[in-house]
Amino acid sequence: MTTNSGNSTALDTAATQGHIDIVNLLLETDASLAKIARKNGKTVLHSAARMGHVEVVKSILSKDPTIGFRTDKKGQSALHMAVKGNNVEIVQELLRPDPSLINMEDGKGNTALHIATRKGRPEIVQTLIAATGIDINAGNRAGETALGIAEKCSYEQIASILKEAGAALAATGDPGQPPNPAKQLKQTVSDIKHDIHSQIKQTRQTVARVQHIKKRLQKLHIGGLNNAINSNTVVAVLIATVAFAAIFQLPGQYVDAKAPAADGDGHSLARGQANIANNAAFIVFLVFDSLALFISLAVVVVQTSLIVTEQKAKTLMVFVMNKLMWLACLFISISFISLTYVVVGRRHWWLAWCTMAIGTTIMVVTIGSMCYCVVVHRMEEKSLRNIRRASGSRERSMSLSVASDSEMVLNTEYKKMYAL
Repeated sequence: MTTNSGNSTALDTAATQGHIDIVNLLLETDASLAKIARKNGKTVLHSAARMGHVEVVKSILSKDPTIGFRTDKKGQSALHMAVKGNNVEIVQELLRPDPSLINMEDGKGNTALHIATRKGRPEIVQTLIAATGIDINAGNRAGETALGIAEKCSYEQIASILKEAGAALAATGDPGQPPNPAKQLKQTVSDIKHDIHSQIKQTRQTVARVQHIKKRLQKLHIGGLNNAINSNTVVAVLIATVAFAAIFQLPGQYVDAKAPAADGDGHSLARGQANIANNAAFIVFLVFDSLALFISLAVVVVQTSLIVTEQKAKTLMVFVMNKLMWLACLFISISFISLTYVVVGRRHWWLAWCTMAIGTTIMVVTIGSMCYCVVVHRMEEKSLRNIRRASGSRERSMSLSVASDSEMVLNTEYKKMYAL
């Protein structure tokens, strides 16, 4: 039979997932498959019992009733695994071939009753107490009985069930006598060690999860930067096009051969020269339109020439290009407003003032809001650096705190929206 690196067979996989038809087919082909243990010593019955698959357990026991006594490297039988869950029927099926299995101890001297009590399974405890031949006052290597564990863990319902069945608090001596101090200390140390290992494992899992999320968010962050760069390029080309075309679509048009014109001083205007060339509003338009045009062209040249792969450098480039685009948008707005003074004339300047008020309000609110977002983002970045500096100076033993800080840093650094 083929096994993987953990010595697990196809029967293990089918039993773990509860595929009873496949389990029956494999057992009919070779019943000895049920006896193959994985590297940790667990058989297929251990897996089925722990996962709560009743029909699979029945099928395995029908092929070999004695397999229930097989133990893993921790000394635990399939019954020890079953009582960790909530399936009473599986416990009954495991005890049916040989009820003496109920008092079988694992490597730490725990019976199924000890484990069911520690896991807080009142229905399982009730089922075990009702079984034939149970030693309700059996003690583990720490001298604890099931009642002692229930009292220690504050399981009042289980403690009440055990007391009604006549359970004692200690394995030796009078009922109510506490366990041996040395054994109790040893058990306490063992519990603390177990808790520390659990916390370390949980911390590692948390850190791994945070790193995985961080990598995904980094991809999203880089994607956002690329989108910003592409958007800047498109907008820069658009502004450059508008600014370039605006100079050839002036109100009043140009001087031609059929209609010679003169400026305000009486000087004749050259052919092709704008009729409003000497107007102050036109001069303002020309200056700011030129600024918008050449800033946009500069942005296009930079973003089509530079290839940036490092994230910080790309962020800096987006920051600079964004600010240049702000200026280009501001300048093209000023150009538009200045031309309104030429179009409406002196008699209707109130229209030009209205246009200026509308444009100024919208641009000030927009750019002001963006500046506020930039300042907030910079302040959060500064706070983030302080957090990193503080967490970096801590000792490695503070693993839980580091994991907590990692999540806080992750939530702070990667947000749904921010401004550069």
